[in-house]
Amino acid sequence: MTRLRIATRGSRLALVQARAVAERIEAELGFETELVPVQTSGDRLAGVSLAKLGGKGLFVKELEEALLGRRADVAVHSAKDLPARLPDGLVLAALPERADPRDALVAGGRLRGLVELARGARVGTGSSRRAAQLRALRPDLEIAPLRGNVTTRLARLDEGRFDALVLACAGLDRLGLSARIDERIEPGVVLPAVGQGALALEVRAGEPLAGELGALAHAGTARTVSAERALLAALQGDCNVPLAAFAEVLAPERLRLRALVASPDGRRIVRGEAEGADPAALGADLAEKLLAQGAREILAALRSEAGS
Repeated sequence: MTRLRIATRGSRLALVQARAVAERIEAELGFETELVPVQTSGDRLAGVSLAKLGGKGLFVKELEEALLGRRADVAVHSAKDLPARLPDGLVLAALPERADPRDALVAGGRLRGLVELARGARVGTGSSRRAAQLRALRPDLEIAPLRGNVTTRLARLDEGRFDALVLACAGLDRLGLSARIDERIEPGVVLPAVGQGALALEVRAGEPLAGELGALAHAGTARTVSAERALLAALQGDCNVPLAAFAEVLAPERLRLRALVASPDGRRIVRGEAEGADPAALGADLAEKLLAQGAREILAALRSEAGS
């Protein structure tokens, strides 16, 4: 029996996600599996902002190097960490069924939702996307930077350093921490990140494994995340950009895609939505609409600041 080496980040959440994928591979494809934990640049520099580090690609770069160097056969990523473009020689083999894509308000069980946060409450997030939308929604809040793994973030809340945190529902659910969620924030309030809640299985292109892992794919997830990633690619987005996109299956051949681009302070947000059948075309078309409505100027300003 062939042993499949699965590259993963070494965090508790990443290992839980990789083990779940490994169990499916063993049960459905008959491979033996071995996890290959890899420390990424993003993990080593957990105290530095992602924007200064150069983007979320730092959470996948070393995993991709393990694939290209043949030290692993498949890498398991959180889809929201993937840059818009994959390196030459690598492809996404499968996107298993998506977990809850929404953001979660975590406030120690003291609140029922964002609306109950007191004026001036200190809310922690490591996401420019969340920060911009929260500032637009509640300008009275203090939005403070927060990095580290889920356990570390929750500990800072419990120590009283924050009044609330905004995290991903999917990560809390997968860690068995669903009870910590005070509110599952609807996409109409805070729009999720591209690919949020989905896992992505990346492999070397042209190898039989790419086709075999297709058995783990979920058709609806593949279509929705493809639309979101098409928009990301068209906007050339990265972690310096407060950008959100969320697609839903309306019918077997119909998707709805909602997206936004915001200034970091949340004072300017360009929103749009569209429906269509082809995920790639839908993402590209909505990106063009956002650019025409003012996203081009927001993106240009952000890139100018990043380069200065």
